Amino acid sequence: MDTFRCAVREWLATNLTGEFAALRGLGGPGREHEAFEQRLAWDRRLAAAGWTCLGWPLEHGGRGLSLAEQVIFHEEYARAEAPARVSHVGEELLGPTLIAFGSPEQRQRFLPEIAAVRELWCQGYSEPEAGSDLAAVRTTARRYGDEWVVNGQKVWTSLAHLAQWCFALVRTEPGSRRQAGLSYLLIPMDQPGVRVRPIRQLTGTAEFNEVFFTDARTSAELVVGQPGDGWRVAMGTLTVERGAATLGQQVGFRRELTALVELARDCGALEDPGIRERVTRAWIGLEVMRAQAVRTMSGPRTGFEASVAKLCWSRWHRGLGELAMAVRGAAGLTAPGDLDRWQRLYLFSRADTIYGGSDEIQRNIIAERILGLPKEVRP
Repeated sequence: MDTFRCAVREWLATNLTGEFAALRGLGGPGREHEAFEQRLAWDRRLAAAGWTCLGWPLEHGGRGLSLAEQVIFHEEYARAEAPARVSHVGEELLGPTLIAFGSPEQRQRFLPEIAAVRELWCQGYSEPEAGSDLAAVRTTARRYGDEWVVNGQKVWTSLAHLAQWCFALVRTEPGSRRQAGLSYLLIPMDQPGVRVRPIRQLTGTAEFNEVFFTDARTSAELVVGQPGDGWRVAMGTLTVERGAATLGQQVGFRRELTALVELARDCGALEDPGIRERVTRAWIGLEVMRAQAVRTMSGPRTGFEASVAKLCWSRWHRGLGELAMAVRGAAGLTAPGDLDRWQRLYLFSRADTIYGGSDEIQRNIIAERILGLPKEVRP
């Protein structure tokens, strides 16, 4: 493993130079607007050198690396302050889903494009009337001949304005309710029936979007799994999203914590024992998240690890934003020009415990389905 770690470290040191040197530390949640085109070029540099899709099997275009090797790569990536990836949704979410549930034709069509970062993806799950309650989606798809025709609206769709494709959970059986009658479709974004409207956040950025489907079309062959089996496939994606993929997410978290500790040291905030304790707890929390992600990938799964992971990282990241404001003190209350990175972190992280399944929903899942507690009374 030492040889592999040295190889990763050497490659990053050699390549994060020249045009890519200025990308160190850029990107991530709330900061996806930073140097997007340059970060896209960086992702393609990674792909050309074989540093994408690390855990995918070799036969599907991946590196087939062990869990330990993947962890090493993420550790060295964070240590080098390499920029946040722009191809996360396709590489970490859809790719493993297609490997697990897709047809041979779907894998052949899409996996090479994802691995080479030639096509970017977005995730069409949440809707205005179905955010954390994913089983309540109303967007419909009806099959006419060799096409699906899609109508409805998705919301909080990250990077939809930059994606060429969307994987979406839609209702394909009229009159069906809840988990029944849902299908998992792959929909091209560049067509007249798809309209994307950015949602501007408190930070002034707009990486989330509303997506409107009005007689949007996709091939009948682009349903993953079988029609009506979308819930099972969607849950498979969520397991990946909140399990193995969190290692990549933690790259940004560790970078933020390291920078905040440096700020606290420089401004003297570490002299405050209360701040020192909160910094220590933040470091411990990050280590717990890493251990949880590694355990999820390496051990047997119950199917509900996703909810545990979401609770861990969302509350931790929101707490980091609050800690950043405590370190900044009174200076953090004013923004004569643009927001600084710590103000953006604080404001953006307020949403972490809401999007992707609110904390309340995750607690219900854990209580009812893992601990076996009585179900909450519902109308």
